[in-house]
This record gives sequence, structure tokens and C-alpha cells, in this order.
Amino acid sequence: MVNNPVADFLTRLRNAYLAKKKIVVVPHSKFREELAKLLQKLGFIEKFNLRQATQGTGKEMEILLKYNNDQPALVGLVGVSRPGLRVYAGKKQLPKVLGGLGVSIISTSAGLMTDKEARKKNLGGEVIAKVW
Repeated sequence: MVNNPVADFLTRLRNAYLAKKKIVVVPHSKFREELAKLLQKLGFIEKFNLRQATQGTGKEMEILLKYNNDQPALVGLVGVSRPGLRVYAGKKQLPKVLGGLGVSIISTSAGLMTDKEARKKNLGGEVIAKVW
């Protein structure tokens, strides 16, 4: 059993990129699906598909990773919040990644969004991850 499903998802993505894999399979949840949609929108992954799990009764997400000239589209990925230490940021304290070159993923009352979108909508929330 995984204690931190978001960290597990991020670690699987990071390891797949480091191993230069084309596809990575992760267990499905609504939160992970929304996270994958956001990463796809930002251009860090090519696409993802839901499928029936090969073992058990749940679903899995099959994620097609994106590469530019054999270089991973996703260079860095760091989880911020965790079950033992939740990290929240108000609308004025939203973190910038690499001076604005990267993206912070924020869980707000309006759903998952980037730090830039949260600033535009004047929302704060839980800082999930930093991506560049």
C-alpha cells in the first residue's frame, strides 16, 4: 500500500524519464487523472489513456511521455506537499519556480491549476509539486 499516492505518481514519471521509457503505467485515481491532464496541457507529457488494470479490478493510466530531440520534456519534478507536512500558500505567497521558467502545481478550491492561473484567479491553495 502506498502512503503518498501523489509522490508515487511523480516518482514513477521521474524514473520513467530518467530511464528514457516511452510509456509508463500508473494506478488511476481522479486526482492523478487531473494531474496528468494538467501536465499534458503544459506540454510535459504527450497523452494518457485509461484502461482496465491487468491485475485486480481497478483502472490504470497509460502515460505516453514526451521527448524533444531525445531530451525529456520534463527535466525536474519535485513533490512539495506530503501527508505529514502539507504546504499551503496564500494568493500572495504562491511560489515561482526558476524565476518563472518552471511551474508550481496548486490544488485550489477551483481544482488543480498552475501558479500563474491561480494568481490570475486570485486563489491560494496547497502546493502539490514544482515542475520544470
